[in-house]
Amino acid sequence: MGMTEQERYYQPKNTTDALKEVQRLFNSYRSAPLTQELLTYHEGLVQRLTTDLREAAQAEHRADLVTAADDMAQAMRGWTTVRLAGKPYVGRLRHFKFVADATGPKFKRNVIKTHGTGGHRSSRH
Repeated sequence: MGMTEQERYYQPKNTTDALKEVQRLFNSYRSAPLTQELLTYHEGLVQRLTTDLREAAQAEHRADLVTAADDMAQAMRGWTTVRLAGKPYVGRLRHFKFVADATGPKFKRNVIKTHGTGGHRSSRH
């Protein structure tokens, strides 16, 4: 029960969909160990962004998506530079733009409804 060619390759509905898919793929491998195979794959995605997807965005008269494709390509080229220098890439693509990873710990606030008056809704520490 093999997959058909059509099922194996993702078929985007439109440019936005395609950009989201590239973003998802990039975020999935951004911290992966660097291999020649990954670099080649990554370069292929950057190439798609700067050619097919950029042209598709222009064809759809979506200046915002042309900009998005350019921003993503720039961020992804930055990834190559950083990773080849042996440094970790501290960020991800979000809404087609580079977003630095949040620094420092993340605290969860659990609000407890107390029936007391002090500290309207306190979080018992």
